[in-house]
Amino acid sequence: MTLQGGGNRNALNLPYDATGKREWSYGMLGCFGDLKTCCLASWCPCLAHARNRRRLQHLETHGTPDPDRDGVCGPDGWLYAFIEFACDMGWILQIGTRENIRNRYNIRGSGGGDCMAAFCCQPCDLVQGSREIELEENSFGPQFAPAPPLA
Repeated sequence: MTLQGGGNRNALNLPYDATGKREWSYGMLGCFGDLKTCCLASWCPCLAHARNRRRLQHLETHGTPDPDRDGVCGPDGWLYAFIEFACDMGWILQIGTRENIRNRYNIRGSGGGDCMAAFCCQPCDLVQGSREIELEENSFGPQFAPAPPLA
């Protein structure tokens, strides 16, 4: 679905079923397709989660990619880190984010599936969500590319 402003929520043109849903653009085990995010999600899932949430919220509220989409800090990360260190259950926050991503991109799935994905493989879930968001961000064109890092 192409939106006003250039964003495409199905950049790979995956087929929709009779209910208007489609599959994820990348499988759960496709996390090595984005090694940078895979490493971040494996070693510090709180930062990867915060990054996904911020990027998704920016798309929802502004209709354009977050100009600081490579940034990793944010309040969602602190909450995730607290829950993760307190009771090793930060993955619970991923369930809602995964559901929001599924809803935004009309991806087939359920709350139970979201829970299993987040619980069974936190990094894979985070990378899969990040890659889905990135496809839409990239569809806006080079004028919305993230700023290069300072040298």
